[in-house]
Amino acid sequence: MDKIERITALHRILKAARYPVTVKRLQEELGCSRATAYRDLAYLRDALMAPIEGDGEAGFRYAADETDRFELPGLWLSSEELYSLLAAQQLLMRTGGGVLAGALAPLQNRIESLLTAHAGVDHWPVERVRVIPHRGRRLDEASFRSVASAVLERRQINFEYRARSTDERTRRTVSPQRITHYRDNWYLDAWDHERDGLRSFAVDRISNARVIEEPARDLPDSELNQHLASSYGIFSGEPKGWATIVFSAKTARWVADEQWHSRQEGRFLPDGRYELKVPYSASRELLMDILHYGADAEITAPAVLREQAKSLLELALSNYGR
Repeated sequence: MDKIERITALHRILKAARYPVTVKRLQEELGCSRATAYRDLAYLRDALMAPIEGDGEAGFRYAADETDRFELPGLWLSSEELYSLLAAQQLLMRTGGGVLAGALAPLQNRIESLLTAHAGVDHWPVERVRVIPHRGRRLDEASFRSVASAVLERRQINFEYRARSTDERTRRTVSPQRITHYRDNWYLDAWDHERDGLRSFAVDRISNARVIEEPARDLPDSELNQHLASSYGIFSGEPKGWATIVFSAKTARWVADEQWHSRQEGRFLPDGRYELKVPYSASRELLMDILHYGADAEITAPAVLREQAKSLLELALSNYGR
């Protein structure tokens, strides 16, 4: 068991413990020496700011009033997660997310210490990691801060929403669940009280936002994941079908390594082409991604999605005359 695995296991042991855990028990469960157990306890307490209390005689545990609140940062377990953290920091700075940046500020020194320890250098070169935006939409920073505040403070928020599809303006009161960054744009996943259901709102379409005192209604993570992450892209709802797309042998070298959806299915065909199957609930975003590949992608199923793509291509061709 390496250090990362031991720290993770140590955290689980202390978080579940109702009474102090002896060093001998920690040695047995972690499979390490007494000295290593003490070093891991010190690292968890000093570097990760865990609320450890106790001593070598009585044993160790998490402070009762902090047990539920403390979690491992989680972003230091792999190189991908470390990079994601740095990317998120730049992302927040770029979008003017003062509230989120302020909430993360207490973690900054802890995060940098972890990065430095993993890199084996005296200073982690944060400035050498870049996040380049692509087709991000401008948003009102005041509205973004109100949305972020409502999410973090678990309070309801009232705002004016201008739907991009219909250009209709409506007033909404929602219980925010999550703020999501997807394809360089921010979305608010929330429970809409007037419509009695989960909805996703593009933050750049929100204006005149006001956080109200009413506490937000919290939904279980399982329900949020099922509704908001079960179908293709940012569109919510249960999948209505599966799309099958066949890519040319040339494009297959790229597409085979791409993650379009957590439940996707893919295989190489005998002639070198690549067949990809993804679930989807709304076709608009999926069609945009497929048409991005032009002649190197063909929808083979379902027939209705194939016809929609055909109609879009014909309309595009009509813009160039005969």
